[in-house]
Amino acid sequence: MQQEFEDIDSSGRWQNLYNEIRNQAGEYPYRVAKLPVNRNLNRYRDVSPYDHSRVKLENSENDYINASLVMVEEAQRAYILSQGPLRNTCGHFWLMIWEQCSKAVIMLNRVIEKGSEKCAQYWPTTEELQMSFTDTGFVVRLLSEEDQSYYTIRVLELQNTKTGESREIYHFHYTTWPDFGVPESPASFLNFLVKVRESGSLGSEHGPSVVHCSAGIGRSGTLALVDTCLVLMDRRKNPSSVDIQKVLLDMREYRMGLIQTPDQLRFSYMAVIEGANLILTDNSAAAAQQNKQEAMTQDDSEPDLPPPPPPPRPHLNDSRPNGQPGPCLELPTASEDDLPAEEPASQDHNEADNTGHVRKRHREERIASTSQKVMQMKQRLTDSERKKEKWLYWRPILLNVGAGAALAVGLLVCWMYSQ
Repeated sequence: MQQEFEDIDSSGRWQNLYNEIRNQAGEYPYRVAKLPVNRNLNRYRDVSPYDHSRVKLENSENDYINASLVMVEEAQRAYILSQGPLRNTCGHFWLMIWEQCSKAVIMLNRVIEKGSEKCAQYWPTTEELQMSFTDTGFVVRLLSEEDQSYYTIRVLELQNTKTGESREIYHFHYTTWPDFGVPESPASFLNFLVKVRESGSLGSEHGPSVVHCSAGIGRSGTLALVDTCLVLMDRRKNPSSVDIQKVLLDMREYRMGLIQTPDQLRFSYMAVIEGANLILTDNSAAAAQQNKQEAMTQDDSEPDLPPPPPPPRPHLNDSRPNGQPGPCLELPTASEDDLPAEEPASQDHNEADNTGHVRKRHREERIASTSQKVMQMKQRLTDSERKKEKWLYWRPILLNVGAGAALAVGLLVCWMYSQ
């Protein structure tokens, strides 16, 4: 992939490659989006959800919302890519989040960009703390807000006034990604993605996270593409087996126009390559740690039992329309590794106790390994950001010094020739 990127970059073929992908992408009907009753529910005339993959509202007279369910079964990833809510669709937006059991909203745009409103203010600020959406019966409250240099993480409470139930929703807001542009660096973008992943919101135990920018295809498509490719690389343990162009074309089967510019395509390659290098390094370190642990425990007196099988995961493509998730289930707070596996009733009690100890040890080792990977990745991303900041600081000084030296040499040569 690195070589492919360098070949495309050196020959300046990003525009051609982008045009090829756009020409190869399939086109599907989007009749519902064009119905007269739905025209004022679309932010842009040329961005509509396909009929076969659009998210349908269940508890509304009109089931239409400009949002698409994008699924990648091998990666066990599902995203809802949505346009930025309009002022008249904010209630529909929160209704969709409630019905789809989403745990997080990932916002990649600012409300106002280049003097135009790109998205309605659909969440409460620190001044008002609460917003009500009477058309769909929801109240949203701001519980906490953490501001970083280029993103903000909020925790919101979404209350269904019709049932009295409440849920906590993460709001990950990337605030420095320009419209039709790319983030400042792959490292900063990957650091943001790590924050989203750490919350567990992208896992299959929750409904699909809602990802939106203004149109829900450019910046949103970039994040979904990079995250999916990195998951596939980690699962396959072979980064070279992941074809970014194919993954993008597959995702375009669910929502039109994903990735809006050649620069966004180029940035996606850069982010996947940098993320893959981190994955490879972490896998090597994890393998070395595992070998060390196996060597230390090979003389252990406990029986060598295999780890318990994971519990069955719900299939993304179930019998519901468009493969959408079913009704929300109240899930335990423990991870799947904490769920007990079934054992034969005839098994001896002491053997069961030994099995439990072994499983507990395996679980603790996996948790420790995962925590170590996250810390290593965050440290590398931080180091990368620091190096970039140092270079940005020294570059103008070095350029000025170089220019001054060149001027001095030129004057000296002229003076010598004039003598």
